[in-house]
Amino acid sequence: MSKKNASSTPFFTPYKSPAGGWGALQSTTKHWLKSENAVRNIHTLLKTNQPHGFDCPGCAWGEKHDPAKIRFCENGAKAVNWEATSKRVDAAFFAKHSVAWLNTQSDYFLEYQGRLTEPMRYNRETDHYEPISWEQAYTQIADTLKKQANPDSVAFYTSGRASNEAAFLYQLFARAYGTNNFPDCSNMCHEASGYALTSSIGIGKGTVEIEDFERADAVFVFGQNPGTNHPRMLETLREVVQRGAQLLSFNTLKERGLERFQNPQKPIEMLTNGSKPTNTGYYCPNIGGDMAVVRGMVKVLIEMEEKAQQQGNKPIFDHDFIKQHTQGLDDYLEQVKNTHWTDILKQSGLLKEDIIHAAQVYAKAESVIITWAMGITQHHHSVATIHEMVNLLSLRGNIGKPGAGACPVRGHSNVQGDRTMGINERPSQAFLDAMEKHFNFTPPQEHGLAVVDTIRAMRDGKVGVFIALGGNFAAATPDTQATEHALQQCELTVQISTKLNRSHLIAGNDAIILPCLGRTDIDHQTKGQQKVTVEDSFSMVHASGGVLDPLSPEQKSEPAIIAGMATATLGSFPINWEEAVSDYDIIRDHIAEVVPGFKDFNQRIKQDGGFYLGNSARERSWKTPAGKAILHSHPLPESVLAKRANDLASDKTLVLQTLRSHDQYNTTIYGMDDRYRGIKGERKVVFINPADIQRLGFTEGQSVTLRSLWDDGVDRKISGFKLVPYSIPAGNIAAYYPETNPLVPLDSHGEFSNTPTSKSIAIELEAYQEESNNIALTSA
Repeated sequence: MSKKNASSTPFFTPYKSPAGGWGALQSTTKHWLKSENAVRNIHTLLKTNQPHGFDCPGCAWGEKHDPAKIRFCENGAKAVNWEATSKRVDAAFFAKHSVAWLNTQSDYFLEYQGRLTEPMRYNRETDHYEPISWEQAYTQIADTLKKQANPDSVAFYTSGRASNEAAFLYQLFARAYGTNNFPDCSNMCHEASGYALTSSIGIGKGTVEIEDFERADAVFVFGQNPGTNHPRMLETLREVVQRGAQLLSFNTLKERGLERFQNPQKPIEMLTNGSKPTNTGYYCPNIGGDMAVVRGMVKVLIEMEEKAQQQGNKPIFDHDFIKQHTQGLDDYLEQVKNTHWTDILKQSGLLKEDIIHAAQVYAKAESVIITWAMGITQHHHSVATIHEMVNLLSLRGNIGKPGAGACPVRGHSNVQGDRTMGINERPSQAFLDAMEKHFNFTPPQEHGLAVVDTIRAMRDGKVGVFIALGGNFAAATPDTQATEHALQQCELTVQISTKLNRSHLIAGNDAIILPCLGRTDIDHQTKGQQKVTVEDSFSMVHASGGVLDPLSPEQKSEPAIIAGMATATLGSFPINWEEAVSDYDIIRDHIAEVVPGFKDFNQRIKQDGGFYLGNSARERSWKTPAGKAILHSHPLPESVLAKRANDLASDKTLVLQTLRSHDQYNTTIYGMDDRYRGIKGERKVVFINPADIQRLGFTEGQSVTLRSLWDDGVDRKISGFKLVPYSIPAGNIAAYYPETNPLVPLDSHGEFSNTPTSKSIAIELEAYQEESNNIALTSA
C-alpha cells in the first residue's frame, strides 16, 4: 500500500501474522484484564470445556477427549471473561440512564456495562426500567398469557445458548400453554442445513465425528471463517494438512485462519514464531457461487467416469453405494449435463482449471468430508447448494464411512441441542406423540411461527406477547426498522438475559427483564448444585457446571425462570414445575422418556466427554420417504440475488455479505477491532475490491452510503461506512452485522428455509455527504 493510501485509512493495516499465536495471547490477556476479575478468571478459563468444568458459551465445535490440554481459544476466552465480569447493571444503573439515552449508545457500550443482577420492569411514563420482584414479574407474565384469546398470539423465542434442560422445559411450557410458535436463532443461520439434510439423508445433523478429520483423505471447506467463528477448528484443519491430506478452502474473502495458524499451545512454534498452513488450496468464488463450483466439479467427474468406462478403468463413481443407497441419480446427472460451463464459470467466478483441480482432488480421495457454515446457508438458493454438496458426497459413497461425510459447523454452543429438545416450530409427529404419551396431554398439532413469520405476525397484530430465552432478537434479525416496529407493537416483551442488549430497549407496551445465570455461574437449587448439558456440532452431549458464585442472589437459572413462569401460568400442569427444577436429574428423566437417544441420560453424562447421540445417516439408515438418500436436482439460479432485487440491478450493483469482526460473537461486540482483517477501532467499514473502488469513482477510505435494492418501496440505507480495499472478488463486498441488518429486506429469505439472505444482498453505493445526513434506517 502506498503512503498516500495508508494515510487515507489510518484504521486499516493489513495483518501479516498467522492466526492464533502471539496475537491471540495478547488479545486474550487484554480481555482477561478488562473483565475486572482477572485473578478469579484465570481459574475460570482453565475450567472451560474441561470434564468437570463448564461448556464454553461460544461456539459448538467439538472436543477430542484430552483433559491435560487447555481447551479454550481466544474467542472462547473473550466469551468467558465477558460473562464472568464483576460489573453490574442494577436498579441504580437504570435509575441513572433512560431507555432513550441508552438507545443512542453502541451495542458494545450496552453489553460492556456488566451483568444484569435483578428483575426490572419498564415504566413508559418515566422511560426508565425500575425494580420488580420475581413474584410480581411472574404474576404479570401469567396474567398477560391467561387473557390472550389465542395461544398462538404468543411467541417463545430461543437463543442457542440455552441448555438442553432449559430448552426442554421451555418447549413443554409453550406446548402446554397451547402453541408451536418457536422462533429460534437457528432460523437465521443453519435452517437451510437442517432442511436440506433432512430432505436428502433423513436427519438434519452432520454425519461426521471429530475423529473423522483424522481419517479423511480430503476435506472441502465451504463458506466459513473458523479463525473468528470457531477457532478451535483451526488446529483440526492444520492437522489434516500436516498428515498429508488435501484441504481445499472455498471462501469469498481471504481469511487468515484459512491460510496459516500458529498454535499457542506449541512452545517451540511460539518461540520460533513459526506457523503451519491450514489449506492445500484456497479459492475465492463469488458470493453465492459455491453451488456453481460444486456443479462444475460434478460435471468434471461425469467426464472422468465416462472416460474410465470407455477405457475399462476403475469407475470414478461408487456404483454399489449409488444403487443400494440413493434415488434420483439419473435426473441429477441430466441436470448437470444440461448446465453450461459459461454459466458455471460466470456464477462461480473461478477459472475452469481451478474447478477441474478440485474435482481431481475429490476423485483421488477415498474418504472426503465437506464442511460448511453460514457463507452457504444465508442465500436464496442455500438449500439447493447443500443438496448439491450432498449429491457430490453421494457419487463416491462419502456418507456413512470413516473419514467421510457432511459437516455443517453450527455457531452457538447448544443451538443443535435446542432443536433436539423440541425447539422447533414444525415438530415431527413422532415427537408430539411422545410428548402426549409421557405427559398425558395433547400438544398443539398446527405448525407455528419461525423468526421471519413472527416478525410479520407482531407487525400485523397477530402476536402480542414475545418471550425471549436469551439472545438479542432486535439486533440479530433482518430489516431492523421493521423488526423494531414489530416488537414495539407487542403488549408485553420479556427478555431472559445475562447482559444488557439492544432488545431490552426496543420494548413492547410493557417490558420485563429477567436476569439469568450464565454458563460460568454456579447453579444452586433446593437439592444442591446443578449441572446442565449441551450438544455440540458432532452430536456429542456432555455436562456443564458453573464454577463462579453468582454476582447477585436475584439472578436465577434459566430452568428456574421457566418453571416460575409456568407455575404462575399453568399451576402444576402438566408437571410439578418447581419440583422439576429442584434437581435437574428430574428434567433429564423426562427428556429420556421423550427424546430418542437419551436413554439412561443421567448415567451417561457422568462419562468424561459425554456420549454420542448417534446419526442414522452415518449408519446408512435413511429416514426419508424412499428409504434412501435422495439426490435432488436443481437448476443453477439465474442470479444469486432474489428476483425482486435482481430486477432492479445495474452495472453499479454489488453483492453484499454480512459478517462478524474478530472482536465479536453473534451480536455480542467484545471490542472495536478486527485483527485478522487489519481493522483497528472501527466497525463501519466496507471490504471491497480495489478495482470496484476505481470503477465506481470512489477513493480508498471514502465514506459511503449503502442502499439496498428491493421492490417494496422502502428506502433501506445506512451511511458513513468507509471503503477498505480487500482481497475479495470484484462485484462483491462485505460489512459487519448487526450494523448492516437494516439492509436485509424481511421478505428476502431462502427458498424452503425462510432464512434471511444476509450473505447475498443487492447494494448500490453512493458518496456520503455528512452535512446532509438523512439516514432512513439505522442499526441503533
